[in-house]
Amino acid sequence: MIRKQQPQGARRKFMQLALAAGGAAALPWLTPAQAQTSAALTAAGDKGTRLILLGTKGGPTPSALRAAPANVLLIDGQPYVVDCGNGVAQQLVKAGIKLPQIRDIFLTHQHSDHNADLGNLVLLAWATGLATPVQMYGPPGMRRMMDDFVRMNALDIAVRIKEEGRPPLRPLIKTHEFSGPRVVLENDQVKVTAALVDHYTLKPAFAYRFDSKDRSVVFSGDTAYNDNLIRLAKGADVLVHEVMYLPALEKLMRTVDNAPTLLDHLVKSHTSTAQVGLVAARAGVKTLVLSHFVPGGDPAITDDMWSAEARQQFSGEIIVGKDLMVI
Repeated sequence: MIRKQQPQGARRKFMQLALAAGGAAALPWLTPAQAQTSAALTAAGDKGTRLILLGTKGGPTPSALRAAPANVLLIDGQPYVVDCGNGVAQQLVKAGIKLPQIRDIFLTHQHSDHNADLGNLVLLAWATGLATPVQMYGPPGMRRMMDDFVRMNALDIAVRIKEEGRPPLRPLIKTHEFSGPRVVLENDQVKVTAALVDHYTLKPAFAYRFDSKDRSVVFSGDTAYNDNLIRLAKGADVLVHEVMYLPALEKLMRTVDNAPTLLDHLVKSHTSTAQVGLVAARAGVKTLVLSHFVPGGDPAITDDMWSAEARQQFSGEIIVGKDLMVI
């Protein structure tokens, strides 16, 4: 049987419709007050600052409940990515963000749940059409990571340059390493300030504050209770803060193999549900967004359980974060 070939115009029309359908997926599980469709978020001329929680689970182990840590701020339609846990590119696409738009990436610290897909995000954006530089900001080690990453993927990169006509990848990756507090970036959209936080033995670890024309948003990174973070977050509109639910840690330890000192690490590296409310209250923020949940793969921990102790300390708005939530 010989299948009749479609006319060229019909095939082109089919592809246009397919691409349009794929890019118009909405996010129906978000409440109207906190969510907009992906089409609205990426519309031309979109103004203002919107926060999207790409992944809200703490720790490197995969979970069906939450994706790995990552966030993105859309400022006048331009994405600013904070942390790159496993699957960040897929989460950005689900949020309606085109990967070649990526221009600035901020890394809070060098833990695998935050940096696992740092290189992959740029590689996948490049394979999707990226031709402009990507600026990476964060602690020392990024430059070497990117050099090693490009070497690891040298065969794939070379083939795509030769067969697909893509530009060389490594010149597009610009790293900016620092070890102390500073203004990291300032342009006509936003001022980004970094402060040192306390992530036990992993140093340096940073929190970031983004001050745009209409909002101020702070990301705690991974930290125990920390006065530097409180000073950084003073008066912010939104504080996205990691959180740990202490009563669930005993149950978590029963499921973990070959990590006899993990409990000690968790207690010394993270902020409890009660402490996070105190941080928000002392910083005087308007909205506290709980994220980077530890343990983040336990469906028995309800939203009320995550927020109850924080509410005893903080009288402002508290949002228990979900993957792909828009705030």
